[in-house]
Amino acid sequence: MRSGTGALAAAAAGSLAVACEAAPPGGGVAASSSSSSDGLLALPKGFNQRVLSSSGKIFPGPIYIPGHHDGMTALPYGGGATLLVRNHEQTPFDPIPVQGRNPFDKDEGGGVTGVVVSPELANVREFTISSGTRRNCAGGRTPWDTWLTCEESKYGGHGYVFEAMPDDPENDLSRTPIRAMGRFSHEAVGIDPATGIAYLTEDDPPESFVYRYIPDDRGRRPGALLEGGRLQAMRLEGGPGEADGGRAARVGWVDVDPDSPHAGAVAGDAIAFRRIEGAVFADGAFWFPDTSGGPGELGQVWRYTPAQAKLELFFEPADKTEMQKPDNLVMTPWGDLWFVEDGIAFDRLMGITPEGVAYEFARNTTNDSELSGPCFSPDGKVLFINMYDPAFTMAVWGPFEQWNAARRKRMAASEPEALAPKVSDEVMEVAMRRGMGRLEAAACERLGVALA
Repeated sequence: MRSGTGALAAAAAGSLAVACEAAPPGGGVAASSSSSSDGLLALPKGFNQRVLSSSGKIFPGPIYIPGHHDGMTALPYGGGATLLVRNHEQTPFDPIPVQGRNPFDKDEGGGVTGVVVSPELANVREFTISSGTRRNCAGGRTPWDTWLTCEESKYGGHGYVFEAMPDDPENDLSRTPIRAMGRFSHEAVGIDPATGIAYLTEDDPPESFVYRYIPDDRGRRPGALLEGGRLQAMRLEGGPGEADGGRAARVGWVDVDPDSPHAGAVAGDAIAFRRIEGAVFADGAFWFPDTSGGPGELGQVWRYTPAQAKLELFFEPADKTEMQKPDNLVMTPWGDLWFVEDGIAFDRLMGITPEGVAYEFARNTTNDSELSGPCFSPDGKVLFINMYDPAFTMAVWGPFEQWNAARRKRMAASEPEALAPKVSDEVMEVAMRRGMGRLEAAACERLGVALA
């Protein structure tokens, strides 16, 4: 694990004091199993786990629980319960489709289900929220507590984002594609609550793009995104800075046709990443991974700050022990960025602190199923996480840190020296003259932007 000065030791020995400035919650590396009898995850001492849901079982309703559990969020529910809103990345060839009464496409097997979890962490019931979609991979929660489920397929009349209303399951909105948000191999979406602009990622190697959707209706209500908007792809604009010390390059956007946004991004010289998966918008910053980016295709974590139009390469691992194929992201209540990995050598839940500590929190020790869909309960006391296939949904609880708004804001702007990707001396010298930080300089260097 990477840190400033002996971070692995600091992480392993760290306490759970309120500040917890130098160590991850739970004491660091997940070397010991939890005391839970379920035992699907290796967790730090003091943490427990419980399986809430598994594919193939019949739940009272009746409903056969579909597989390929993927992106997920946790919403408040009546009586102190939590509602898990869960994607299923399925195709017509998967054995247990999402069973719905109002599907978008009756021949498809993907969709969204809900799991009601009691305050005692018991599964109360499961139900279908939307159905008839294909390969519902990640997605994103809206500021008005609906769920944008994304199709990671652009074939056969698919490739759209749908808005699902957990409190009105299988309504017509859930089966209506938001065509203005584009037809492409969607992965995830995060909405800036300050502006109502949605940022979207594409998983379409070897060239994948970041898009933004500027809705015509900023009403922040169910269905507003269907009223139309402007779809754009991220690109770098400008050239070397002028003699007065202007910025070397800035992030701009190029309009694309929502019916063929990928082709428009290519034609518009948009920034081509390799493979972008999960994403999260938190505290003024949009975070996303390039799952196959960087040396050895181990992956990278990027941060975009809309207020400054600033793109930064936040983390690029030295080797696979630090990160391998990052996928779904979540910002913890106390301000660490957590990510799961895409099931190559490891199936881990990893964390990065604002102070520059990278650590492992959990590891799947039971099978080859990748972890997916990490999210926290509304009170921040419980982590919910999926295994993809065989598919399980689990609860993890223990001595998590309390909500820390100041630390979350610091994470959105931090530039920890220990995690900063390596930048050549020449590039760093020019970047400093331009008023650029190391992370922004690293982004420019990896993207081939000339700074001098």
